[in-house]
Formats: sequence, C-alpha cells, structure tokens
Amino acid sequence: MTVLIVWALFAAGWGLVLLRLRGGLHGPDRGPALFAHTVTPPGVVLAFSLVGFGSLYATIALTAEWWALLAVTGFRPERLLSTGGLGRLAAWAAVTAAGTFATVRLVFHV
Repeated sequence: MTVLIVWALFAAGWGLVLLRLRGGLHGPDRGPALFAHTVTPPGVVLAFSLVGFGSLYATIALTAEWWALLAVTGFRPERLLSTGGLGRLAAWAAVTAAGTFATVRLVFHV
C-alpha cells in the first residue's frame, strides 16, 4: 500500500511541476525546460536500473525532489532560477534529502 501512495505522489508531483512550468516559463527557456522535465522520469529510472538500484528508489527520490521544489519555491518552480540564488538551491537540496531519507525509511522499514 505504501508503494502505491509513493507512485500517486510521484505522478501528482510530476504533473503539478509540469503545470506550473507551463504557466510560469516564457520565452526561449520554456521548450528545453518542459522537454527536460518530460524525459526526467524514464531517464532517472533507467539510470538507477543500470547502476543496480531498483526503480522504487528512483521513484522515491524524484517524488521528494518535485515536492521539495514546489515547497521551496512556493509552487512556482521558475523561481529557482530567476530569483532563487544559492540559498533556495541549498534549501531545495536539504528538503529533498530529508524527504528521501524519511520516505526510504518508511517504505523499507529500515
């Protein structure tokens, strides 16, 4: 059951970041950002599979990244680049690490 919840949060986070990027980005940066966001899930799952980790680890990591990005930027992901600076980037990394650690412990009962 926990894995299903992670997958649902994964899909919701990916979709919400996509919607916010589509609405918030304009100009020449929009196309590459949307393309990169679209190919991230299969690329990361493939990379984790090649390294020897399962796709569940990739799913947990991406879920934490997307929800941390939304939390740190106030649901405006374009802020990370436009007005973010190193402080917002560091906050995103810290929240992502904490979320990933907590979720892995919850899912795998480590």
